[in-house]
Amino acid sequence: MNTANIVAGASTSSLVLELKDLYKSFGKTDVIRGLNLAVKKGECVGIIGPNGAGKSTLFNLISGRFAPTSGEVLLNGQRIDGKKPYEITRLGLSRSFQITHIFPQLSVFENLRCGVLWRLGYKYTFWRFLANLDDANARTQALMAQIKLDKKRDVLAMNLTYAEQRALEIGITLAGDASVLLLDEPTAGMSQSETRRFIQLIKEVTVGKTLLMVEHDMGVVFDLADKIAVLVYGELMAYDAPDAVRANPQVQAAYLGSSC
Repeated sequence: MNTANIVAGASTSSLVLELKDLYKSFGKTDVIRGLNLAVKKGECVGIIGPNGAGKSTLFNLISGRFAPTSGEVLLNGQRIDGKKPYEITRLGLSRSFQITHIFPQLSVFENLRCGVLWRLGYKYTFWRFLANLDDANARTQALMAQIKLDKKRDVLAMNLTYAEQRALEIGITLAGDASVLLLDEPTAGMSQSETRRFIQLIKEVTVGKTLLMVEHDMGVVFDLADKIAVLVYGELMAYDAPDAVRANPQVQAAYLGSSC
């Protein structure tokens, strides 16, 4: 594809995340092929593409679960490719997953406090009396209100609705106070009404943050994203504003459909 290597026009100083000539192969299979992408501070970028396009692999490369075969991943100008996920998190990038990652036997408050304790450096030390950690408890309380689960403070995570569990996971992601967030299929499995409420929640809690989102629901993508990256067979077919992507004949043929 002639348009495979597309980099957003932006000054280097304004870039938060950069992917440079990124490749990832599993055996003889190339999953990500020479991908270039640049994301500016405060942007919301939606990543779309058909099944098998490499979207999950791309998130795994950015968040450190996979190391690239070649190429670079930079966060605020610093190379993070090859670093461990917890090291990347400490540098300001946090990720939620397609399958909810919460502690089902802990309450909403306890789930959020786990993330807050790690961020504040307490590292789950058992000899401390958690009730006396005023800074951690205050931050946890504020997070609960932010994700609108303050009335579910003592409810076990396993007893929340699916949409509430997803909101809790967003809260855990926010607990690390990262400036760059990766959201993997945040509205998957939700009803239309739940999706509408969740979109509004994402808008509210990510103000001032840089957001990358993999999402199959085109309504969600076009509502939230400032730019959309279209991934097809591991290559970047288009990277532009939503209206431009919607009107792109190549994107229509490969993914959106001719009626879009």
